[in-house]
Amino acid sequence: MFGIRLAVSLLLTVTFLPTLAAAQYSNDAGQYVILSAQYGTERNHVDVTNRLKELAQRDRIFRMGNSTFGVDPDRGEVKALRIYARGADGRERMFEYREGSTVDGSQFRGWDRGDWGQEGWSGRWEGGNYNDGNYNGGDARDAGQYVILSAQYGTKRNHVDVTNRLKELAQRDRIFRMGNSTFGVDPDHGRIKVLRIYTRGPDGRQRKFEYREGSTVDGSQFSSWGRGEWANERWNGRW
Repeated sequence: MFGIRLAVSLLLTVTFLPTLAAAQYSNDAGQYVILSAQYGTERNHVDVTNRLKELAQRDRIFRMGNSTFGVDPDRGEVKALRIYARGADGRERMFEYREGSTVDGSQFRGWDRGDWGQEGWSGRWEGGNYNDGNYNGGDARDAGQYVILSAQYGTKRNHVDVTNRLKELAQRDRIFRMGNSTFGVDPDHGRIKVLRIYTRGPDGRQRKFEYREGSTVDGSQFSSWGRGEWANERWNGRW
């Protein structure tokens, strides 16, 4: 009997380990490889790449500021975290998070494992600047890789189109936390709902981004997010 239980246990382990490994990899398989992380202003900023690695190992999403990095590189000025990364096309791209905002590491490859920061970075603080505490310039904040086709909220059984509502939210915030109150509707009472954003990537293929009810949405990876210049193309309509 003991031998049978042991055999069953080993069989279950062999069966589920690949599944678990695949799940872990998928949660840590973003599109961009981080080259460097800098915190501060154009005038005064410091390298926080190693500190970001420590944070990434603990949390995929966190709110950041001076206390997060243990330094205030330019007192009295609004600072930003700039993550410089390389995309699948080999080009550098800058992701900017204003002091006090939320960082979501899901779009960065190897985030939890810290498998990044070893490649060459151009070393330029670029993509806009700060004047009198306000950010000016920088299309990089609105130049994501994915064009939104449609946004749906709910469950497979009951869901509603929230594309226009998402455009309103995008014009106000690049990052926001969402749920029933965000969209003004509960399409499937008693069920956990999700926001699904259907997009087209640079390779022309459709890709789905899914956000569980109560989670944070970061629009930085979507093209023309803040301008709302999307959802003008056909979507296949499948949940």
